Amino acid sequence: MSILIVGTVAFDAIETPFGKTDKIVGGAATYIGLSASFFSNNLNLVSVVGDDFPKQAIKILEQHNIDTKGLQIKEGEKTFFWSGKYHNDMNTRDTIETQLNVLETFDPIVPKEYQNSEFLMLGNLMPSVQKKVLDQMKTRPKLIVLDTMNFWMDHFLEDLKEALKEVDVLTINDEEARQLSGEYSLVKAAKKILETGPNYLVIKKGEHGALLFNKEEVFFAPALPLEDVFDPTGAGDCFAGGFIGYLEKTKDISFENMKRAVIHGSVMASFCVEKFGTERIKELTHQDVENRLQEFIDLVQFERSLTKS
Repeated sequence: MSILIVGTVAFDAIETPFGKTDKIVGGAATYIGLSASFFSNNLNLVSVVGDDFPKQAIKILEQHNIDTKGLQIKEGEKTFFWSGKYHNDMNTRDTIETQLNVLETFDPIVPKEYQNSEFLMLGNLMPSVQKKVLDQMKTRPKLIVLDTMNFWMDHFLEDLKEALKEVDVLTINDEEARQLSGEYSLVKAAKKILETGPNYLVIKKGEHGALLFNKEEVFFAPALPLEDVFDPTGAGDCFAGGFIGYLEKTKDISFENMKRAVIHGSVMASFCVEKFGTERIKELTHQDVENRLQEFIDLVQFERSLTKS
């Protein structure tokens, strides 16, 4: 089996209360791919960069079993760039600068050998671009996961609604769920969103964990309490990578197994925030992931005693 990942490979410049970076490698597809690589050995990437993107960064992706045949390199053009500053609560941020560059005219081309991928992860991109990828798949993937954000809801809502009709899982944060549904209650929001097409909905709540919904059930996974949170950038994408990577590894897309996938996604997100950019994810070992998974299990495990009245 294989996972096709579509999203941005980009540059970021980040400032948090703990420090700041110059231009570093980021992008949704980068985080998703690195995170998923701890569970899957068959990852395919479709994205676009300019010729200013370092070859060493591409080599790191390849070292994590990510096939970059679908990564377009535009000669004489610049890579997508975003810079932002996080507030003291680390949950809110201000965008300082966005340079679309190659992303402005990105026309995704899915290589022939990717068109039968059994798992498809549509990272945060313009909905019309996500739809173009869907249209190029020869056979419908076993599972299609789509991530989006409030910017696309503000400016391309109808395109997003069309894309949602074709996906299995939507991943968004709590603020985006409320905006998309018009409901403040996340339970009511989930019901409305699930009526638009997806069979499953993941609502990410940052340091407050994540919720998984289908039309009949709901599951809550906590976030691991961490001593240090340096940079939340990419945490949601690392969650998505761990989520779909685990599902591909286990070949099981039942609701019960998605609960486990949410925990694995939370594990990868918890690593991401510990250093700036992709630094923590790049240095991880499989043993680190296993140890952190056990921490999650210990966090939620309890004995239930029944007393007779």
